[in-house]
Amino acid sequence: MTDSPPRLPALPRIWLVAGLAALSLITVTAASLWHLRSEALTSQARELSVLSLALTDELGRGLESVEIGLQAVRLELRIGELLPEMGEIAGQRYPHDLKLPLASQLWVIDRRGKLLAASSPALAPDPTSFVPGLQTLNDTDTAISLPFPNMANGEPSVALAVRYNDHEGALGGWLIAALPVEALRGAFSKAAPTSDARMAVFRADGVRLAGTLSHLPTLGIAETLQHPGPERGHDAQLLGDGRERLIAERALPRFGLRLVLTRDVESALEPWRDVAWLASSGVMLMLAGLAAAAHRIARAEQRRQDSQAALQNQLSRTNRLESLGTLAGGVAHDFNNVLAAVLGYAEMARQSAVDDSRQARQLDQVLRAALRGKSLVERILSFSRSGARSVTVFEVQPIIDEVLGLLAASLRHGVVLESRFEAPGVRLRGDTTQVFEAVMNLCTNAMQAMPDGGTLTVATARQAVREAKTVSHGQLEPGEYLALSVADDGAGIAANVMDHLFEPFFTTRREHAGTGLGLAVVHGVVAEFGGAIDVQSTPGAGARFTLYLPESHDALAPDATASTVAPTGRGQTLMIVDDEPALVELAEELLAELGYEPIGYTDPKAALEALRSEPERYDALLTDEVMPALTGTQLTEALRSFAPQLPVLLISGYGGPQLAARAAAVGVTRVLAKPLQRGELAQVLDQLLSAAPAA
Repeated sequence: MTDSPPRLPALPRIWLVAGLAALSLITVTAASLWHLRSEALTSQARELSVLSLALTDELGRGLESVEIGLQAVRLELRIGELLPEMGEIAGQRYPHDLKLPLASQLWVIDRRGKLLAASSPALAPDPTSFVPGLQTLNDTDTAISLPFPNMANGEPSVALAVRYNDHEGALGGWLIAALPVEALRGAFSKAAPTSDARMAVFRADGVRLAGTLSHLPTLGIAETLQHPGPERGHDAQLLGDGRERLIAERALPRFGLRLVLTRDVESALEPWRDVAWLASSGVMLMLAGLAAAAHRIARAEQRRQDSQAALQNQLSRTNRLESLGTLAGGVAHDFNNVLAAVLGYAEMARQSAVDDSRQARQLDQVLRAALRGKSLVERILSFSRSGARSVTVFEVQPIIDEVLGLLAASLRHGVVLESRFEAPGVRLRGDTTQVFEAVMNLCTNAMQAMPDGGTLTVATARQAVREAKTVSHGQLEPGEYLALSVADDGAGIAANVMDHLFEPFFTTRREHAGTGLGLAVVHGVVAEFGGAIDVQSTPGAGARFTLYLPESHDALAPDATASTVAPTGRGQTLMIVDDEPALVELAEELLAELGYEPIGYTDPKAALEALRSEPERYDALLTDEVMPALTGTQLTEALRSFAPQLPVLLISGYGGPQLAARAAAVGVTRVLAKPLQRGELAQVLDQLLSAAPAA
């Protein structure tokens, strides 16, 4: 067997769970924000890449239109349609008539650099400022100059140059068209996504032709333009040169240009930072809520542990009382059999004795002692919740009034009786005698707690319990209850006495001042009704006992009128079954005196066989419950298969409501509690046989 790992206490475990939840929340939020940051940068980079593609395409188409126009002029020069002379073509045909919308100036230069013709008096750009060099141009290449100030319109411009040949096919010179630098930027000023976006157009040698970037942001661009090869860098890249920027690059290999777009990462992440701030604020609020919830759960757990400890103490007391009750019930059951014989034979002897004789007086003393013993046994059985009781629906107020009427005649000097009834007409289901005993014992206990006088208060009220509730001595399930309280102004109850209040034979009074069964009986009564007891006391300030008894909404039981004359039988045959031979003998003699023909059995199996062989012979069956081989209820269940109408009287001093339910389930006609008196037995038998159908 291996030792189980140690478990953390409940409260640290709650905070550990809360800490793990908070850590998980922070981790998930941080990961989500980092993912959103990456998505935001990817989205901005994609937008920048698309824009660079559009601008590059626009720039390429514009430059190609200028190049096509220059090639058209070259063709005209070759076929001799244009014979340029100084100033003849100024503004007449070039550049507008040749459909060069981007070009603002046109120059024709021979191979020695001499200006042959121009569209305006403005000077042509320096021939050495072109890349590739003019001397190296072939028929298909186009060269681009450095930016230069255009004297004609004052705008910064760049020039495109193409070669033209003379009539023999040799180099004749170059056609040069000027276009504004701003034309290279195209629609960027309108299409720029944000104010932090920058654009620049670089030549193959890394010279910036247009835009706000002063240098190439990566070392690889100049090399790429000088050695074109496959295009690269079309996708956005995250680079750093002092400031972290998103960069999109597009090449125009035809003209040896590269267009570069950039955005500051900090500016691009501005919307993400707003989201991150909101998310962080939300997480902080959630963490605060989690901490508050953990605090409340910890407090609730602490209260639950305190309640659990109180419930455990209450359960321990209940188990101790249950054990004592079981022991007391077993002793009382055995004592009942002895007491039944004493009481039965004493009654028969008293019937035979002459009134006022010495024998009659002695038998009266025996009967009184037997009845006191019967009362003591009933109180023990009330505590053990095992006495055989009759269950009816009744109003509580008349019983309380009866108790208070008896108390009013015997109040000690200085004791004032007060009542406060706020539950008129409330009904209970159970035994009226038990309620009488409980109220009487509580009131007697309260008066004994005030030897020097005081106020005894009895109060009733209806109380609805919405959820399970633990009181000092028991637990209340949800339902409607009668709260019956008895309070005194005595010395109160010490803490060391509270746990032993309802134990049988426990008392704090001096010797011979009480049996210690009063509160034990109260506990048994309340437990049998399915209620609980709440005891509130402060030493020196009295005590209050509150009984919570479940309210019943069933109809009241009809009143039963008892006859003062014991009826006699008419020779009916009765079977008596009891494992105590003395009780069988007593019952036979008693029933014979009452006019019946009794037949007794001490073996329940033999009695069952006799009933099975001659079921019509018997008018009723009287049986004990606790017997070896067959119990009284088992015997009744067996005979119902062949004698369904036979009246059965079950006599037992032990069983309580469980016995009553079990007996009703198998078809027992009536249940009586031991020990029986002669008059009670005669009344019940007369009722049973009068109601039974004729054999």
